[in-house]
Amino acid sequence: MTKYEMLYILDKDLTDEVRENIIKKFEDLVKENGGTVEKTDRWGMKKLQYPINYKSEGYYVLMSFEAEKTLVVEMKRVAGITDGIIRRLITKR
Repeated sequence: MTKYEMLYILDKDLTDEVRENIIKKFEDLVKENGGTVEKTDRWGMKKLQYPINYKSEGYYVLMSFEAEKTLVVEMKRVAGITDGIIRRLITKR
């Protein structure tokens, strides 16, 4: 298995409950597919470098995990269709 990091930005207008549900959704996705989540850092609200969808702030989350390459493809797909995610980036560590 390979180690990865996923940095994603959530919409600042989401409630705390919805935000936590999205974070849990990605942690569960890794665990259900045989991977392990090393840690999830909630960086909090930060100003974006440039406006995205007319928004100037977002809630940053960094998740470090270990998984197979096929899971990364699935995570990109799920992040792309999940409401509330502004941007996402998955990199190999």
